[in-house]
Amino acid sequence: MEEKNKRIIRIAFIGPESTAKSTLSEQLANYYQTVWVKEYAREYIQQLNSKYCLNDIVEISKKQLQAEDELIKNANRFIFVDTEWINAKVWCLDVFKTCPDFILNNAISPKYDLYLLTYHDIPWKEDAVRENPNRRNFFFQWYERELKQINANYQIIKGENEVRFLNCIHAIENFCGSIKK
Repeated sequence: MEEKNKRIIRIAFIGPESTAKSTLSEQLANYYQTVWVKEYAREYIQQLNSKYCLNDIVEISKKQLQAEDELIKNANRFIFVDTEWINAKVWCLDVFKTCPDFILNNAISPKYDLYLLTYHDIPWKEDAVRENPNRRNFFFQWYERELKQINANYQIIKGENEVRFLNCIHAIENFCGSIKK
């Protein structure tokens, strides 16, 4: 019974496209024997028969939040989230030059205990929903500005393959050690 009452630490991935956010989310969930929330945008956009619009991003954000609310019930110590509100805000502003209040209002304060900001030091992997192979540094800097603006706890994650994964574990363990003090 005591285990169910423990506080779940929410950890969100944020970063440019093709920086291993999904891979790391799944690997960390397996390592910590907990759950992770997949990026709903990928599934949603792949099933569209046309270009996405601003309302699609709002719908994606709502479904992402629903999935997180549902999965946290099964979490063990941590929940890893493969995308979050800042990503939706930046996406809207970059593509449509505006952002709905629903997203802005959810992106103005930290919603996660720790953000892992993935750096663009790994090769780009093309897929059907990725759009910005030459703008990863631009987005990295934008995400970092947004994290600083809301005074979020975040760590930059660099390195390839196993090193990247181990850097995530190190960031998480350091964070957990700091909140126990």
